[in-house]
Amino acid sequence: MQSLVLNLFRQSGFYSITWGEVLMIGVGLFLIYLAIFKKAEPLLLLPIGFGCILSNLPLGAALLEKGGFFELINTYLIQTEIIPVLIFLGVGALTDFGPLIANPITLLIGASAQIGIFITFFIASMLNFSLMEAGAIGIIGGATGPATIYTTIKLAPHLLGPIAVAAYMYMALIPIIQPPIMRLLTTKKERSVVMEQLRPVSRIEKILFPIFISIIIAMIIPEASLLIGMFMLGNLLRESGVTDRLAKTVSNQFMDVLVILIATAIGATMQADKFLTKGTLIIIGLGIVAFVTSTIGGLLFAKLLYYFTKGKVNPLIGSAGVSAVPMAARISQRVGQEENPGNFLLMHAMGPNIAGAIGAIVAAGIMITLLAR
Repeated sequence: MQSLVLNLFRQSGFYSITWGEVLMIGVGLFLIYLAIFKKAEPLLLLPIGFGCILSNLPLGAALLEKGGFFELINTYLIQTEIIPVLIFLGVGALTDFGPLIANPITLLIGASAQIGIFITFFIASMLNFSLMEAGAIGIIGGATGPATIYTTIKLAPHLLGPIAVAAYMYMALIPIIQPPIMRLLTTKKERSVVMEQLRPVSRIEKILFPIFISIIIAMIIPEASLLIGMFMLGNLLRESGVTDRLAKTVSNQFMDVLVILIATAIGATMQADKFLTKGTLIIIGLGIVAFVTSTIGGLLFAKLLYYFTKGKVNPLIGSAGVSAVPMAARISQRVGQEENPGNFLLMHAMGPNIAGAIGAIVAAGIMITLLAR
């Protein structure tokens, strides 16, 4: 009887589990905690966390072996770029470009916030990462999940797990990361600035904007044409007024299915033997560098606009240049209202927020153009 019990124990997962797998299960539980109790990017962190737990349980590796469930998703839907590209279609259908069209100068704020991408690229390249790996790591600073995944697939697919997890984790932590930087780099007077109400944007402007932006960016950076094209197509479905059914479909249930598949599959790549490495820890560290420097870049440029416009631009909207739509814009609103309860910065911050998403796509296209072989 004793030998039967001992044999059963040896066949169980408790006998074979490693300390690394226990640690990664703890990481998965932490991501689920952030999603449920802190409401931090729950649509992404919850399935990523659960995928992480699954892949570190007994026989979890089989899910990623040839013919395994997550291996099939990874091979046919992620590595082929299908899911990241289609997610951009849904994001476009959810996005209102009105604030950006009403105040085009915010496009420059969004562009300046991409400086973190290039700073992180240079730092990563000096830390013995190849140029292609450094380019994929740098894109974390764009705070645009699908663009990060798309770029990593093109440049360094073997780093998809840690890079995607770092990107989404720091996006979830933006409410913690950004406010101290915002207060450090701005004065109370600057944070209290009340901006003028944005002008109304006509329907024809909203229809023409995605068409012309797609043409211009695709002509300048062809490698960005697929991402920007799907992003703008989704927005055109929203704004045309004749494709409401399609816009609702791609921005709701269709996108939800894509997010579940990609997030769980990414979480499943977080196996202890592959994830608990020196390189992964460095990537996680570089991720925070990317987010912090991107936030600083946006804030400093908005601060410059504050001086040029003689106090008409609140520098806090610069932090929203770190895409993470719409969370970063909400942080600008929150910090602004702490100084001046009558301050409403949300719509003003949405301009650089959306511009940041476009800027991240452009930066991704530049990296792929210069580095992909």
